Amino acid sequence: MIKEITNQLAILGHPQRISVFRMLMRRFPDTVPAGELSSELGIKPSTLSNYLNALQRSGLVSQTRSGTSLLYSVEMKNVQRMLDFLIVDCCRGRPDLCMPFTQGGDAMTDRKFNVLFICVGNSARSIFAETLLREIAGDKFNVFSAGTRPNSKLNPFALHVLKDKGHDTSVLRSKNISEFTGSDAPEMDFVFTVCNQAANEECPPWEGQPISGHWGMVDPVKATGTDAEKSLAFQNAYGALKRRIEAFTSLPVESLDRIALQSAVDDIGRTPSEEMT
Repeated sequence: MIKEITNQLAILGHPQRISVFRMLMRRFPDTVPAGELSSELGIKPSTLSNYLNALQRSGLVSQTRSGTSLLYSVEMKNVQRMLDFLIVDCCRGRPDLCMPFTQGGDAMTDRKFNVLFICVGNSARSIFAETLLREIAGDKFNVFSAGTRPNSKLNPFALHVLKDKGHDTSVLRSKNISEFTGSDAPEMDFVFTVCNQAANEECPPWEGQPISGHWGMVDPVKATGTDAEKSLAFQNAYGALKRRIEAFTSLPVESLDRIALQSAVDDIGRTPSEEMT
């Protein structure tokens, strides 16, 4: 086993191989097309293929095929074995020493929690999520949304959907993620990314220790066709987010410890939204 772990660590020691692994970890449990990885990381397809082959041989990444596309994902069981080895063997079972910032098994306190939804433009998906959570459980959560490259104004199709559903849109605006990274920004308890592309540099993991979830969904802003077809894309995004947020608000946040709560959030993210009731 030591030889296997040593090989995995050696594979990850290459700066570009670990950038590929890092992106796949951020997208777990999604599968990511090789073309997206190549485009987002700026790595030539032939070079990327070599990196992916090395990660596959190490057992850290798996490959599936969908039509003509090759899809990649993290082999989480093997990743967990590698991390377990580092914590249990190298750290002698003392995660408080080796991973002090991941500690926190206590249940969440009984208070109002801060939630941030992040996407790229902050004009539709994250705005939907902000509005829905505030409407459904504003008594339990302070809700915010932001974009890594926010648009100057909200998408008119998104606003139409919200107004049609009876939501108050007067408090909504497109915001830059920088508003929530300063020293005077509210400390987040939950951070959700709702962008669906492999552009994880645009939808980054949050600093600190919030419970995080990746609820990626297709960007309705990119829908083409007639106005009716575009409107349908926004309606679908709204409905999918509503089902996920309803599942989230049904969780007993106050009684679950961090590990159980993170697991529940991950389950919501990996369940196809159309299957949720």
